[in-house]
Amino acid sequence: MKILVVGGGGREHAIIKKLKEDARTEIVYALPGNGGIAADAVCLEGSATDISAVVAAAKRYAADFVVVAPDDPLALGMVDALEDEGFPCFGPRKSAAVIEGSKAFAKDLMKKYGIPTAAYEAFSDPAAALAYVDACPLPVVVKADGLALGKGVLICETRDAAREAVRSMMEGRVFGDSGATVVIEEFLTGPEVSVLSFTDGETIVPMASSMDHKRALDGDKGLNTGGMGTIAPNPYYTPEIAAECMEKIFLPTIRAMKAEGRPFKGCLYFGLMLTPDGPKVIEYNCRFGDPETQVVLPLLESSLLEVMLAVSGGRLAETEVKFSEKSACCVVLASKGYPGKYGKGFAITLPETGPDERVYIAGAARRDGQLVTSGGRVLGAAAVADDLPAAIARAYALADRIHFDHAFCRRDIGQRALKALEEKK
Repeated sequence: MKILVVGGGGREHAIIKKLKEDARTEIVYALPGNGGIAADAVCLEGSATDISAVVAAAKRYAADFVVVAPDDPLALGMVDALEDEGFPCFGPRKSAAVIEGSKAFAKDLMKKYGIPTAAYEAFSDPAAALAYVDACPLPVVVKADGLALGKGVLICETRDAAREAVRSMMEGRVFGDSGATVVIEEFLTGPEVSVLSFTDGETIVPMASSMDHKRALDGDKGLNTGGMGTIAPNPYYTPEIAAECMEKIFLPTIRAMKAEGRPFKGCLYFGLMLTPDGPKVIEYNCRFGDPETQVVLPLLESSLLEVMLAVSGGRLAETEVKFSEKSACCVVLASKGYPGKYGKGFAITLPETGPDERVYIAGAARRDGQLVTSGGRVLGAAAVADDLPAAIARAYALADRIHFDHAFCRRDIGQRALKALEEKK
């Protein structure tokens, strides 16, 4: 099969590597891909949000299947355009991708169908939003309604901070039109869990749980980033909690989307908080998370291609989806200064990797045949092992064999999870 994967980051590299494990995969095209993905796929010029260009590429290269991975093209309706031209796709149509594209929609959906989440109010009028933050309990969370590259969520400890968040989003438009509406919600406490799931709109199959590390520096300090590392499975996510989430969150969400005439087919990501009152939804994503994908897919023992085809064809219920009992860890190597200003163009030296080691390239380009840095999050060093301590050690050993100037990484990825494992003994 000829497969076109839309996107160009570490998540897409992980998807492509997994798709290539299936013997039916003849060739993978990536649009736009990146300098590292070029080792595993044919990279095509263009933008991941240019719907007409992607449709044209699918036609030109006679794609048998298209995987649309990032949120922006999904929210813009890329799957609709491709399917309307006869290309089978993995990913939700625009009407379903709104579950991530609009936080107000997602919160209203949960309220209507009784899916546990934080109490909230949504505002399109800045004066009304400011009046609300003058009286609401603190701390409070202010969220831009639309897509904001994972940066549109601010936890505000004081009323002044909450007012500034509202003004910057609604009046200053720091996130553009994504901040025209804001969601203001109660601050929840408890361990966070990420659960990606396959769904064809009827059946839902959760993947291995994971734990992301968003802050730039050790000890969860520094600015929020797109993710500095992740581990799987998440030790806080017990079989009992998984069963509760299936009953109260996962199945109700799929049924709610179907009832609303927005059946969701693809990967639905549940960002959960395990509160003292039980698991609650922090956010939905309409696609694979990044860097969660880099630890979840290495644990998938079934064919990713077969599962994606089953999702697209509405036959997930009859398809085996099996995950390993092992553990995985991914450590992100970033350029100094990220998520602020950082340099580019530094040569990357990659080591030979073993069977349980993978390097996923996120922000790199090819210059005169040399792989060089081109983004803030440059790559992920991932490893699989029999248990979590070994997976963490192996991932760091791999990361330490990779070199580029001004590289940095957090040195405490997975430590919170190890502490949780110790507490359970």
